[in-house]
Amino acid sequence: MSKSDLASFDLTAPAPKITLRLQKRPASSSQPAAAAKRQKVVNVPPQVDPDDPELHITEHYTDASRFARFKVEEVSADSHERIKYDTVSPLFSKDYTFLAQKADHRMRPLWVCDDGRIILEAFSSLAHQAQDFLITIAEPVSRPARVHEFKLTAYSLYAAVSVGMETDTILGVLERFSKVTLPERVKNFIKECTMAYGKAKLVLKDNRYYIESTYPDVLKRLLTNPDISKARVIRDDTIPGRFDGKPSNGQPGGAKIDGAANSSDASEGLGAVITLDRLDDEEDDLDDESEFVHSFEIDKSQVEEVKKHCIGMDYPLMEEYDFRHDALTPNLDIDLSPMTTIRDYQEKSLSKMFGGGGGRARSGIIVLPTGAGKTLVGITAACTVKKSTLVLCTNALSVDQWTKEFRNWSTLKEGQIAKFTSDEKHKFVGDAGIVVSTYTMISHSGERSAATARMIEWINSVEWGLMILDEVHVVPANVFRRVLTTVSAHTKLGLTATLVREDDKIEDLNFLIGPKLFEANWMDLAQRGHIAKVEATEIWCGMTSEFYQEYRESQHAGKRRLLTVMNPSKFQACQYLIKAREAAGDKIIVFSDNVYALEYYAKKMDKPFIYGKTSNLERSAVLANFRRMGPGSFQTVFLSKVGDTSLDLPEATCLIQISSMFGSRRQEAQRMGRILRAKRRNEEGFRSRFYTLITTDTEEVGFSAKRKTFLIDQGYEYKVIPNLEQLIPAEERPKLHLSSWKEQQELLDILKQTDVDVDGDEAVNVPGEIAKPKFGASKAAAKKQEEAAKKLKKQQREEAAAKKSKMHKLFRGWRGD
Repeated sequence: MSKSDLASFDLTAPAPKITLRLQKRPASSSQPAAAAKRQKVVNVPPQVDPDDPELHITEHYTDASRFARFKVEEVSADSHERIKYDTVSPLFSKDYTFLAQKADHRMRPLWVCDDGRIILEAFSSLAHQAQDFLITIAEPVSRPARVHEFKLTAYSLYAAVSVGMETDTILGVLERFSKVTLPERVKNFIKECTMAYGKAKLVLKDNRYYIESTYPDVLKRLLTNPDISKARVIRDDTIPGRFDGKPSNGQPGGAKIDGAANSSDASEGLGAVITLDRLDDEEDDLDDESEFVHSFEIDKSQVEEVKKHCIGMDYPLMEEYDFRHDALTPNLDIDLSPMTTIRDYQEKSLSKMFGGGGGRARSGIIVLPTGAGKTLVGITAACTVKKSTLVLCTNALSVDQWTKEFRNWSTLKEGQIAKFTSDEKHKFVGDAGIVVSTYTMISHSGERSAATARMIEWINSVEWGLMILDEVHVVPANVFRRVLTTVSAHTKLGLTATLVREDDKIEDLNFLIGPKLFEANWMDLAQRGHIAKVEATEIWCGMTSEFYQEYRESQHAGKRRLLTVMNPSKFQACQYLIKAREAAGDKIIVFSDNVYALEYYAKKMDKPFIYGKTSNLERSAVLANFRRMGPGSFQTVFLSKVGDTSLDLPEATCLIQISSMFGSRRQEAQRMGRILRAKRRNEEGFRSRFYTLITTDTEEVGFSAKRKTFLIDQGYEYKVIPNLEQLIPAEERPKLHLSSWKEQQELLDILKQTDVDVDGDEAVNVPGEIAKPKFGASKAAAKKQEEAAKKLKKQQREEAAAKKSKMHKLFRGWRGD
């Protein structure tokens, strides 16, 4: 059989890159006796000929050191004949028919595949227990109604160990739930990723950093690294057998960084470097050395370098804060209000942060959908740590909301909480308190006013017990990640509804903040009434021939995007939906990234609108009027992308999206979050409504398909209305704006003369405001900006490739790159 007789498919799955080579089905099922058995080769070794016609081959192109050794397994001819061959199945998934099912497989809910994928039958009676386990050890990929898909990654297993899961526990529970015997490759991957995880911790105790472990051999190995050895601190007051480092004579002892030490004498010097802390103070038997925590101190200025070297040695440090024994950081008198009630999933998420016991807090990220109470989770964490807390938000409105929620849900006294924004610059009263600010205020490196500079200097001088990062997915941006290097915080808690970005920087959060501690299931919370049920609809709006001709002929990307948003059919659909939903009693948010369209739509329909240049005072007034019920209140408000995140509008029950930021999955999910809060309306079968208006035969169609993927993976379904005739009754069309050809032509003439920026988000020159539009200058500027954007993207790709090449093998495994 020649190579041309093999069908080759390159799959782009979330799991590692996999190439399937499937042997075509034999013409006859009869086989010679000598061929009664066939060999199936997993991870083909070098000595095996991949073109051997007797082999059914599956090749895994991955880092060989991360997975099981090559293995040849026997597959009988009868089993081979049971494999279903067709021309379609190989295009969609790998052939898993070689996985042998257990006798009682119908009673088990999981399919564990040898490429790290785990399929959960959500209709199984054991699905709930299995799902809680899978959320801990694996990354959710897709969770529709009946079947959920997860994948094992190095990061997800790191997170599992960080919350107390052990290797044997992970393997044992997987085996118990799995319909098939666990593939050896999966077992070996789990063992390799978890055996070293959690064996070394970075602990901040009494404002000193310690690397501690219950395994002395691990510390000895770390000290063989010359950079780690040089960063260790040897104190004169350190007594072998004690962890606290108190001097034997009661006097403060000196300390020095062991810069002259070398790795060769690390073992000999352990008696003076590593101290012991007994886990059970009442136990008198000292024979079992595992009862002790071994540790050595490292220099505070070298912490980041030490963390990097530990990762390079396959011992990533778990970060914990011993807040109950931190006597140097002032305590904050704060508790939850007696009227506050914590929901079960909020309690479960916090247990991942504080579940280690002993008064320690883990740094990490909690993912909850908008409306599920992320703010209360952060407040509860602050009440648990009881130390000074810094809360960072995305904008000034979020600062006001966090401040209000702290006062509502906790026992904070007046003066214990302060705001740091462009309008307010206050410190809290006393030794400990809460400061709420924005990422921009902390990270801005330009010129500052004297008051702002003093406030920044004070914030950087305080040792914060807890730093809460709201909408943590923005942190990997180069501007905002500067915050983590300037502010000193003992532990960090990231909160977000959408742990996704369109670049590859989302994985940086594992180093900047910590592992993902908990992620909730959106549909499960909706079914239980904690967030609103949503009906999502996509409405296709065709362009008129004149608009479409201008769209095709325009060479300006921003102008084309403006034409798709200003499509008369889209305007009519929006106007009709607002009229219909207001009559039904809904409170409506209309989103538009395009500021020109936002203003045009709002003014034509006589509705209030908010965008970037709207003052904070005006924003607050508009939103307050929107939140009110009854005569005189606003039923509809138009928002630009400033309303994407951290906007608390629990009254909103309907959202209409007329333009968006390209194919951003995060933005789609964040906008749906504006209407996810559990509603006060309790009619039977009531649902919030999410409408997306798409101009057909334009780039919006492709962008929309990508934007929907995150929500579809969460289990949401989109209903499609393919034309306006199915949405708007014929007798209603003439009553809508832009229904006549004359109105449409007048709008098109204005748009032809309207100068827009390169992104098409804002009109630069509008007829009537200038004497003559400068299209030539605009095109030249647009071309220059587009070239600069291409150059920047190329540079980012090169940096990403360089970063990946330098990334340690521990964090390259099973990413699917």
